[in-house]
Amino acid sequence: MTEAVFYADAYAKECEAKIVAIEDGAIVLDRTVFYPNGGGQPGDSGELILSDGQRIRIADTRKGDGSILHLPEGASESANVGAKVTAKIDWERRHRHMRMHTSLHLLCSLIDAPVTGGSISAEKGRLDFDLPESTLDKEALSASLAQLADVDAPISVDWISDEEMAARPELVRTMSVKPPSGQGKVRLINIHNIDLQPCGGTHVTSTREIGSVRVRKIEKKGRQNRRVILVFDD
Repeated sequence: MTEAVFYADAYAKECEAKIVAIEDGAIVLDRTVFYPNGGGQPGDSGELILSDGQRIRIADTRKGDGSILHLPEGASESANVGAKVTAKIDWERRHRHMRMHTSLHLLCSLIDAPVTGGSISAEKGRLDFDLPESTLDKEALSASLAQLADVDAPISVDWISDEEMAARPELVRTMSVKPPSGQGKVRLINIHNIDLQPCGGTHVTSTREIGSVRVRKIEKKGRQNRRVILVFDD
């Protein structure tokens, strides 16, 4: 199992680690700050710095079987099991993911409909909503997002048991992806007095840190699906 440092501290930019396996070219560490692709949030990129100063560029991060796979840009002959490394993420890219991911939670709080899909990048994010007819207004949503960000609401991570999660189905906003269960507890992202839902992604610690975002477009994607696309406005 890889220790996921980012769950305890989403702001950790680097950590000391050891290579414990190499699986089909992917590097597995005993602990990492690299977030693996999941929940619509891309995997982190960055580098592994060996004790002799050599650097292995990591292009993507994926989930393995109980491990986290760091995918090098090319063949990494300098990577050997047992080697100690400094794992360092591309922080600016990750922070933009955190800001956009949090803004999508705000969007969820403004639209009373189940979420059918979504994705995040460093430039934009989107959520699809199960809506037969669109009553959504681009300018009104943008203004509401700005108001929520300006509130500077604190954001925290809470945990509830699998049993509590099963008893509170209203917390689950996504139709296609269910929160992981069977581990004894479920991770919740709590935007104080605004939104509470299970999520395994990384987020900022206050809504003001999101910065300025706006709704770029609202699209009809099928008979009962409306897509809302957000972009940074900085």
